[in-house]
Amino acid sequence: MACWGNNDGPALRARLPERADVTLAGVRFTVVHETGAAAGREARMSRRYPDSQVLVFGHSHIPWDTTTRTGLRLLNPGSPTDRRRQPFCTYLTACAADGAVSDVVLHRLTK
Repeated sequence: MACWGNNDGPALRARLPERADVTLAGVRFTVVHETGAAAGREARMSRRYPDSQVLVFGHSHIPWDTTTRTGLRLLNPGSPTDRRRQPFCTYLTACAADGAVSDVVLHRLTK
């Protein structure tokens, strides 16, 4: 499951959607690249993706894991290749089973 990002060229954008949706193990996931500013993100994303349970996003390369008041889980894995302003490169793993997400772990990469 993937979507295109702001640095992807026409060839990749032709192959990938701007938004990807899939249900895995009874969990409704959405993947997008950009969610806008951190301020107000939870409320904005709850309104924009009311049918999703988990929204995975990137762009900032800053890890994020919160749950909105409506129950939408927001996950940003950071980046395994470009840490930007973060002390480490990172990625996330999670388990989906029986309609729920569990064991969300942010992993640090040390070179």
